Amino acid sequence: MWKWVQRYEPHRVFDVKRVQAFLVDETYVEVGSFEAWVWVAVEPVHRYTLGVYLSRHQNMIVAELFLKSLVERYGKHVVYSDGGTWYPEACAALGLEHRLHSPYEKSLMERANQYLKDRVEEFDDYYPCMKEGGCDLAHVRHWLDLFVDLHYARRRHMNFGELMSFLGVDTA
Repeated sequence: MWKWVQRYEPHRVFDVKRVQAFLVDETYVEVGSFEAWVWVAVEPVHRYTLGVYLSRHQNMIVAELFLKSLVERYGKHVVYSDGGTWYPEACAALGLEHRLHSPYEKSLMERANQYLKDRVEEFDDYYPCMKEGGCDLAHVRHWLDLFVDLHYARRRHMNFGELMSFLGVDTA
């Protein structure tokens, strides 16, 4: 299992035809003895995860990198956030409109964050980083990509064969 997760090549998280906006937020996670941040973007209408990013820092530079990856994948859209000081600056740098999200959008993001946070910390409990000299978070990044793809595939109601094909696993 460990080796398969590390070899997994992520797919486009959600191959969406129409994105209304980006709901973005980040949440603190512990990976071993290190702190990290999971950055999440959700599409507000269909509630699909559009992107995830794992970093050691929570600042404008990381926010800009994350938003830039979303723009490259889905085009420019309004960004809704919880008011973190880094989002308005990152949006301005990328020419994106920034708005504070509503209580409904906030609850949507908090549920998505808690769900991912729990899964990341559980994965790290069972498959901790074994690298000498410190963890570079690569094992968690690989697993996070796989988890989001599997979650998306499940929402599409794929059967086992379709799922294995989607993940690039040869079952013959």
